Amino acid sequence: MESGVLPDLRGQVVLVTGAGGWIGQGIARRFAAAGAAVVAHYRNSADSARALGAEIGGAGGEALAIGADLAAEAECRRLVQEATQWRGRLTALVNNAGVQPIQPLAGMTGADWSAVVDTNLGSTFACTQAAAEVMRAAGGGTITHIASIEASQPAPGHAHYNAAKAAIVMHARSAALEYGPYGIRVNSVSPGLIERPGLADAWPDGVRRWTAAAPAGRLGRAADVGNACVFLASPLASFVNGHDLVVDGGVSARPTW
Repeated sequence: MESGVLPDLRGQVVLVTGAGGWIGQGIARRFAAAGAAVVAHYRNSADSARALGAEIGGAGGEALAIGADLAAEAECRRLVQEATQWRGRLTALVNNAGVQPIQPLAGMTGADWSAVVDTNLGSTFACTQAAAEVMRAAGGGTITHIASIEASQPAPGHAHYNAAKAAIVMHARSAALEYGPYGIRVNSVSPGLIERPGLADAWPDGVRRWTAAAPAGRLGRAADVGNACVFLASPLASFVNGHDLVVDGGVSARPTW
């Protein structure tokens, strides 16, 4: 677990989608460190999600791994239902599940486009809608979408991903507007380049350029994203709604000319 003081989230139950992946694991760990019970969703990474659950349990926390294919709306609703049934409530949702293939726009098929948009944006829509129904009945809750700085600064080969993440930011604002009267806050977090095992070897030039461009002088960490999500789910952010919290070490502040 990362060090640092976190808000007290004991009593909260959070569902983190895509918790079999690197960033999702980082988010789940930070919620667990804050005292929340964590539902770790996975699609294909069952072993890593279950290992994460065992790790959290071994540290004295509570965790449950649930598999679902979030490209299907019915699966999104089943996931939220099972997550709620586990402890009888659901107080927070983090929509982290997504895919990020590299593919030039020229030659991209409709199926290629839909595969990315349906997973990234479609699952965010369906999971949010299902979770909001639960939270509204309980008097409130928080929902956080994981977007990207590519929502406003597109990268080549990511047209479908860029568009989906931009839509996710606007979905959070729209959901904040409509669900706010029911005590449900909806925000987004836009990470920059997040360090993961093997990244420096797979993309040395990109890592070098990012590190040189970042005022913070480093790549982000999964825990940095998790800390932002924990803050947004906590009482410290009780008046933060419809906001996109950028977590990029200052890269977005650099001049582009």
